[in-house]
Amino acid sequence: MSLREACLSDGEDKLHEECGVFGLYFEDPEKNAAPLVYYGLLSLQHRGQESAGIAAVKNRQMENRRGMGLVTSVFTPGVIEQLQGPIAIGHVRYSTSGSSTLENAQPFLNRSKLGSVAVAHNGALTNADVVRELLEDAGISFTSTSDSEVIINLIAKNYRKGLERALADTFQFIKGSYALAVLTENALIGARDPNGIRPLCLGEIEGGWVLASESCAIAAVGGKFTRDVEPGEMVIISEGRVQSFTFSEKTSRAVCAFEYVYFARPDSVIDQVDVYNARVRAGEILAKEAPVQADIVIGVPDSGTPAAIGYGKAAETPFGLGIVKSKYVARTFISPSQPERERAVLVKHNAIAGEVRGKRVVIIDDSIVRGTTSRRLVAIIRAAGAREVHMRICSPPVRYPCYFGIDTPHRKDLISSASSPEELREYLGADSLAFISADGLLESLRTTASGETRRPGGYCLACFNGEYPIPVPGEKADEGY
Repeated sequence: MSLREACLSDGEDKLHEECGVFGLYFEDPEKNAAPLVYYGLLSLQHRGQESAGIAAVKNRQMENRRGMGLVTSVFTPGVIEQLQGPIAIGHVRYSTSGSSTLENAQPFLNRSKLGSVAVAHNGALTNADVVRELLEDAGISFTSTSDSEVIINLIAKNYRKGLERALADTFQFIKGSYALAVLTENALIGARDPNGIRPLCLGEIEGGWVLASESCAIAAVGGKFTRDVEPGEMVIISEGRVQSFTFSEKTSRAVCAFEYVYFARPDSVIDQVDVYNARVRAGEILAKEAPVQADIVIGVPDSGTPAAIGYGKAAETPFGLGIVKSKYVARTFISPSQPERERAVLVKHNAIAGEVRGKRVVIIDDSIVRGTTSRRLVAIIRAAGAREVHMRICSPPVRYPCYFGIDTPHRKDLISSASSPEELREYLGADSLAFISADGLLESLRTTASGETRRPGGYCLACFNGEYPIPVPGEKADEGY
């Protein structure tokens, strides 16, 4: 595939995390968790904007409400009033191609004579097809195409063994990435895959406990962050206490590095690393690795801004707000043609001409996937009168697809896989282009929120180097384009 074909492939020019999960447990049976789950989901809206759902339980009766669209669209006051109970879980979702339907919205709910179970899942199973086929052969039916329904059907199938055993057996059976919030008639459960690829954390709230994909969601409901759920750990919150169980042998931690680069909100702390400070440090490191004489450094909102602050500080170059982003433009992938898609990018971003006119400008962005946005940004800054435009990217080139819960194009559609940095620079129209090194990215993640320095490593960099933390079916086939 040519460089131009890679740029013009359908799809948005950003990687997308598929989901965010949230759970709340109150000890007082008269309290209602659903309204606070609503606010928790609002704070995780950046992780999924195509569907939302909340399941709640009261007096052993479980109700589930799901819908397509933003949290505020799905959960009107009337809908929230229908959800009552001291324990509830919620979910926001991005879909992969062909799966944007109500049937695939979460949480999933299973009712049986043994009791009701609801599951909210962030991640992707690598053995979902095999497990699904085994369950179907056993007479279990499916109502969706989501791999998350595999998880709830496995739990339900084993529920007669008791909650703890049913969950442990399920986690031994599934492979891939998962951060789960599970709701039963009297408990809230959180679990994280053995590599910890997707994030999950635990917090306290007055009279109860909170589970969330990010710590910012705990703060949003007035809670206090307690700790991260560890890789391979299951926490069961019931009868006013939190019990912890390890369900897998110790494996290598492989947290998704893109959580820090782009996915997570800057006010979150994930696995002891402050996301905002990590982005600032990445900018500082990038300035040392790829310096350039410039008059101003600007960041592509929102995740590029902290990195631009760091780059400007390290390069002793002024930081400025040279790009304005509209938050009310639909995702560009829905446009049916490339000209319309490019117009959508133009509407989404605009330059502040007075900041860049006549100047040598450095644009800091978090990543380049297909190149559509980057190319338009260079053109916008040039049209605003910039004398030079230099692109600096705070992640290594994205060359490989993700199989662990990120909506990633095929390898043939990843522009860095189809071109050299110089070919890409020429196509984007930039005066220079540079990416942070993998070592530089890891260095930016070495300092914890408490200021301690830890050994590098413990992160999944597969989309940059093709080294997957667990075997991935079909990965070799994809390499051939």
